[in-house]
Amino acid sequence: MNETLNTAFGLLGGLAMFLFGMNMMSDGLQKAAGERMKSILGFLTQNAVFGVFAGAITTAVIQSSSATTVMVIGFISANLMTLPQGISVILGANIGTTMTAQLLAFKISDYIWPIIFIGFIINFVSKNEKVKNIGITILGFGILFVGIETMGSVMEPLATSSVFTNLMSKVRDIPALGVLLGTCMTLVVQSSSATIAVLQNFASQAGPDGIHSVIGLTGAIPILFGDNIGTTITAILASIGQSKNAKRAAIAHSVFNICGTLIFIWFIPAFARFVEFISPKGPEIEVISRQIANAHTAFNVLNTILWIPFIWVLVKIVCFIIPDKKNENVDKMQPMYLDRGMIHQAVVALDLVSKEVEHCNHLILEVLEKGKKAIIRNDSQLIEQARQMVESIKELQDAINSYMVLLFSEGTLTEEQASYATDVMYVLEDMVRVSQRMQEILDIVEKGEKGLHFSKQAAKEIDQNMDNVIELYSICSEAFLRGSEVDSERIRQKIKDIHEMKQIARNNHKERMKLGQCRLELTTSFSNVFTNMERIGNNSLHIAEAAKNKIHLQYLNTLQENNV
Repeated sequence: MNETLNTAFGLLGGLAMFLFGMNMMSDGLQKAAGERMKSILGFLTQNAVFGVFAGAITTAVIQSSSATTVMVIGFISANLMTLPQGISVILGANIGTTMTAQLLAFKISDYIWPIIFIGFIINFVSKNEKVKNIGITILGFGILFVGIETMGSVMEPLATSSVFTNLMSKVRDIPALGVLLGTCMTLVVQSSSATIAVLQNFASQAGPDGIHSVIGLTGAIPILFGDNIGTTITAILASIGQSKNAKRAAIAHSVFNICGTLIFIWFIPAFARFVEFISPKGPEIEVISRQIANAHTAFNVLNTILWIPFIWVLVKIVCFIIPDKKNENVDKMQPMYLDRGMIHQAVVALDLVSKEVEHCNHLILEVLEKGKKAIIRNDSQLIEQARQMVESIKELQDAINSYMVLLFSEGTLTEEQASYATDVMYVLEDMVRVSQRMQEILDIVEKGEKGLHFSKQAAKEIDQNMDNVIELYSICSEAFLRGSEVDSERIRQKIKDIHEMKQIARNNHKERMKLGQCRLELTTSFSNVFTNMERIGNNSLHIAEAAKNKIHLQYLNTLQENNV
């Protein structure tokens, strides 16, 4: 194999190892700390400054600005986070992602294989899922550095290549060319951390004089700016098919990095001197990796400081780019939050499921109210509307379950998350059963309309018991949705009221038959109506029991309780 192919394959192989290690490390960290990161986001996004800290901390921990940005876009899409809050977190994510470059600047080549061995042993031996994830994280960290070392070794011949040194001199002389190069590299690789790692490795190679870097800090900075612009494509891709605000958040990410580049590109020499001042001193090829890491951090920190007071301006810019549409109609009968693009982000996907379940609950309550009115008014049109809603609720349940199946098949769920997802599916089954019981009641009423009708007094008794049924379901579903304390005494009293009302209605029906006010043929139908209301009570009780066992929609106890 000739030298050119050897260099190309070595660079691509090293890059593949780096990306594989980075993804492994990021996945392990997300599984180990994903829920905590969501809590941090919920607690710290109450104002712009805290939002920036939230984004920086989250990204520094899970080592992926793309993961944080996708998470934020998912929360905005589900209305769990406002656009200004999301933008502040994304600004912080740009700071947090610089920690990767800082880690890469350490010279730990002598410790790579021990790190890989330790990570493998922890993952292989441990039976505890969290400990295994820590092992995967350490293993990924080691593999990441194997990729770095591989790329560094194959880049050495490039430093003495006249073609490459001439190209680098043009990049130094024409900063815009460096920005374009960095942008294109990151667009292809889809990881600014990877392209910055390549940049750090290449810049650490000595030029023809054997003393100075082949590119130098002033030549690396424009490429660094381009890397920051290129990484925004991940957010834009993640926002496709999302809500307007989710798209706006992705655009804000791009505007932030593009505007920062347009400002700093005019001050590259001064910025380079500042970076040299805050960086360790020594021969250029030994310290330039740390200088590039510091330039990456300084650029994002300074850019964020410039933008924090003007987040409202950024909001206006993105709202101008993606304006609101007039007369935009939303079909509430269709899934509103499920997004297959978020399947690989378990934390976000589960929150979207939770939001969809809450949406389903609103529809069920609407069916109960609509059915109650249909019975009182003897309104066939309302009955048909309620029946169509019940069918849509069933379809919505099927969509949620299908989404859950995809989530399980993705393999990104922890044991705790998988248990939560299963519990939610069981509770959802009881919720949907409630709407189906209501449809059975309406079917009975509709049959009466075709020749036989309940008396006004009978309809009134059904109406009174429906009030008890709706109140009971509301209490139980609220406990599940909000994670609030289950009022067991109130629930028991409502179940007792429903049962007693059934006995009273039966006795009253007998008296009305004696007086000729009710038809004998309706006895079974009348009894079945109350039997189905009792069944709704039983389904509601199952939901309350789940809530009592601490099964509830997670996001309401993390994001929304913190005013997000």
